[in-house]
Amino acid sequence: MERYSIHGIFLGTGTSQGVPVIGCHCAVCESSDPRDSRLRTAFYLDVNGVHFVIDTGCDFRQQMLTHKIESLDALLITHEHKDHLAGLDDIRPFNFMRMQPMPIFAEKRVADAIRREFSYVFSDHPYPGVPMMDIHEITEQAFDYKGIKIQPLRVKHLELPIFGYRVGQFAYITDASSISDETMKLLENVEVLVINALRFKPHYSHFCVAQALEIIEKIKPKQAYLTHCSHDIGLYVETSRELPENVHLAYDGLTIEL
Repeated sequence: MERYSIHGIFLGTGTSQGVPVIGCHCAVCESSDPRDSRLRTAFYLDVNGVHFVIDTGCDFRQQMLTHKIESLDALLITHEHKDHLAGLDDIRPFNFMRMQPMPIFAEKRVADAIRREFSYVFSDHPYPGVPMMDIHEITEQAFDYKGIKIQPLRVKHLELPIFGYRVGQFAYITDASSISDETMKLLENVEVLVINALRFKPHYSHFCVAQALEIIEKIKPKQAYLTHCSHDIGLYVETSRELPENVHLAYDGLTIEL
């Protein structure tokens, strides 16, 4: 597998409701530690100077402004749920800066959802100023973009097939509840793994902490990060103490370098 110079930022590490949750007064939702506040899950990836964002959820605009991201080459979409897609309209400033459509990589079902839910973009007579999208339908086969090899990783979100992504020595998986043996082989020799862990208690459509740790133990990355966490994950300081030395509870704004 190719090796790249990789800089990553956890733009958001929360579930579909984010943290704090509206109306909740638990210790996590009322915590003053900024690491306990979580926007919807997304990730920024600078690979050899090529800039990607994985997923454009409800908080996409805020995430771009917070981290002063002004250069974006392409989007990698994991699946069509709104907490991973709802902010797509806010690619417009990147269109204006680049003066060209935004490349969006997604499998056919997700691409169809984008065309349906953002139908005004694809109208025969689009309204002036709508986003410009250049959708590339992908399969489970690896593809190349600007010299960067990207390997989609098929996982299941309950019964919904979705994608994670591997880029060189880095892999990113969110919203998974199962990973096939075939995909596990594609994760061999990954050095940094990001994987979802909703909470400690088992959940029907997302890995819990114990399940994520089991996957990590099988893959044996040098470092692993837990993301897509609900307020039930517990306080950052307390939960971090319970994790193995090479496993970290991700938080919004955390950066990684490979």
